[in-house]
Amino acid sequence: MHVAEVETTALDLAAIKAKQHATWSSGDYAAVGTTLQIVGENLAEALDLRPDARVLDVAAGNGNATLAAARRHCNVVSTDYVPSLLRAGSARAEAENADVDFREADAENLPFDAGSFDVVMSTFGVMFTADQEAAAQEMLRVCRRGGKIGLANWTPESFIGDVFRTIGRHVPPQAGVRSPLEWGTEARLKELFGDGAARIEITKRNFVFRVRSPKYWVEHWREVYGPVHKAFGAVGKRAPELAADLIAVAREHSVDPNAMIVPAEYAEAVIYRS
Repeated sequence: MHVAEVETTALDLAAIKAKQHATWSSGDYAAVGTTLQIVGENLAEALDLRPDARVLDVAAGNGNATLAAARRHCNVVSTDYVPSLLRAGSARAEAENADVDFREADAENLPFDAGSFDVVMSTFGVMFTADQEAAAQEMLRVCRRGGKIGLANWTPESFIGDVFRTIGRHVPPQAGVRSPLEWGTEARLKELFGDGAARIEITKRNFVFRVRSPKYWVEHWREVYGPVHKAFGAVGKRAPELAADLIAVAREHSVDPNAMIVPAEYAEAVIYRS
């Protein structure tokens, strides 16, 4: 590969990262993230967290996995590259009198020494990084040998997968960028973690969205969930069409015709560090 090609690739990744940062900084993700707390609790149990374990939460958002680990008396460092989300997580920790170290950090370039943590976690966070390979390698690097990496990632077949595909029909994704939903597959996790993983255990779980109605959900997520918020901003006058398509997806997945009760599949992965 020529130098020019390398520079172009780097510039493209930088542009993608900047766009993603703007997306997750928009809206109010904490309003969504807080509802997902049970996912962090389940992951903490799957990892069998022990008191005083050194735990790192990567792309922590407003701190679901962070708080789950802190409640189990772990020594937790919570990181994200969106300062407002770290502030939201810090406020939650303060309300619970939890001692957590919050630090602004990029998942693709973690500011920690190799082997600094017994456990590295991420719930619906690291899967959205621009450079997936770099993020996976960083998680491996800062996790000690014999430690664990715990992930919760939406699967391609899930309700959230259909949401992103629906958005993609209205706002085409960046060409050549791997889908974050691949993190919800065993094949992709094996590619990303390679020889760094002694073994990978995956459990399919459902998080159930419980909302008044599909219409209410779209109106709410249009305001608070970054990817949906940005999509509506991008489509302009075609916003009613996007809203109608998202409402249809929610209705299709709902198990209750009088409300929006939607089981959304995700992959809970425990990766044993070699």
